[in-house]
Amino acid sequence: MMMMMPPSAPSSSLCLLRAGRAAVRAVTGGRCRFGVRSLSGGPVKLTVKPLKSLADEPLAIEVEGLGPEQAVTLRAQVLTEQGEMFLSCGQYRADGDGRVDVGQSPSLGGDYKGLAPMGLLWTLAPAPMEWPYQKLSQAHLIGSPMVVDLRVHSGHTGKNNIPGPALANQKFERWYSKPGLRRIRLREGNIRGSIFIPPGDGPFPGVIDLFGDEGGLIEFRACLLASRGFATLALPYFGFEDLPMAMTDFHLEYFEEAVNYLKKHPKVKGPGVGVIGSSKGGDLALSMVTFLPQVVASVCISGCHANTITHLHYKGIHLPSLSYDVDRIVVLDSGILDISKTLENPSTNEGSIIPLEKAEGHILFVVGESDKIWNSKQFADEAIKRLKKNGKDNYKLLSYPGAGHCIEPPCSPFRPVKIDRLYGLPVLLGGEALKHCFAQQDAWEKIQDFLRLHLG
Repeated sequence: MMMMMPPSAPSSSLCLLRAGRAAVRAVTGGRCRFGVRSLSGGPVKLTVKPLKSLADEPLAIEVEGLGPEQAVTLRAQVLTEQGEMFLSCGQYRADGDGRVDVGQSPSLGGDYKGLAPMGLLWTLAPAPMEWPYQKLSQAHLIGSPMVVDLRVHSGHTGKNNIPGPALANQKFERWYSKPGLRRIRLREGNIRGSIFIPPGDGPFPGVIDLFGDEGGLIEFRACLLASRGFATLALPYFGFEDLPMAMTDFHLEYFEEAVNYLKKHPKVKGPGVGVIGSSKGGDLALSMVTFLPQVVASVCISGCHANTITHLHYKGIHLPSLSYDVDRIVVLDSGILDISKTLENPSTNEGSIIPLEKAEGHILFVVGESDKIWNSKQFADEAIKRLKKNGKDNYKLLSYPGAGHCIEPPCSPFRPVKIDRLYGLPVLLGGEALKHCFAQQDAWEKIQDFLRLHLG
């Protein structure tokens, strides 16, 4: 089994990391002189439009002034606020006019192959000297963009190779917040979190945003939703401030208190609110739409139709948790854990199944058919079968072949593996890079459409 180095690495290791980062900067930027002429004999021009955009918006990337059929590598680099480096590359060949349009030209190699206009952002991954399996994230969502440095190099090289001469570069900014968006930290009764208010007078449709077993306060999706016109409450439920540090028994009254707070907020239009939840947050979103009539729209992303991880209580109702069989963990040759077979089958623990037929609100299931955390496609199918059996048609399913577990807004690069909070080891998430990211792009638009339709 692969052992992960703890965060408190020795100072010598940190020095090696810093030296490695410096070396990559030297290779990818510090030593490059732009204005190097291409095979055409003239200067190369790299254009990115727009240079400033929201993180979920598409980009147009073009290179001009190359020689006919010239081979080039486009390399993207992000240095996070924490000093971590993420890299990606795509290999292209110019057309007969010496032009590469990333929206029309397929990548021939590198980190992705095929036509993928946003492939350079979708495949950003930790540089070789960084801790593997990290997630690219922006620490400050308001007032500070993520800066991407894009470069064109002569010839075809991979991310781990020294690139050819640099022909052109362009930096551009990806923002999570529109101007005028407000973030308010929340300590109201038992509720903790942050509420993001869109710019403008409002009122706006209200949404509660939940994530899975990562714990803590996760805000990037709530911030983006607010930029798209939703007053969004990023709601942690463990591992934050004075909330329980671990997932113990949950009481739905905590989530009900958050619903009532958001519903009464002067910037929220009502009469009901929506909820979006991923993984464990997905089954919580289903429980909320089932038991809380104020929730009129629920988005369950990669969730289960039964209660998972810990028991759930609400006004005398008790949903036990599905159990996990750790003996069914498979350790791959790479040292990555495959836990996809560890969760108990809900059919063997019917008391844990959420009685979705009681829900009066609308439900959107979003699943990846290559999910390797659990079989979220099967769970959605079973939930829909139960709804149909009870004469309900208040649901919609988005099912994506080749998509893995972490279906997030399209600003999020593909992540096939994560470091699990419980095991402290790499765990397989599943999916294929381009199929997964195209799914994220499609689902993000349809999630917003669903919420607007049912929240007004």
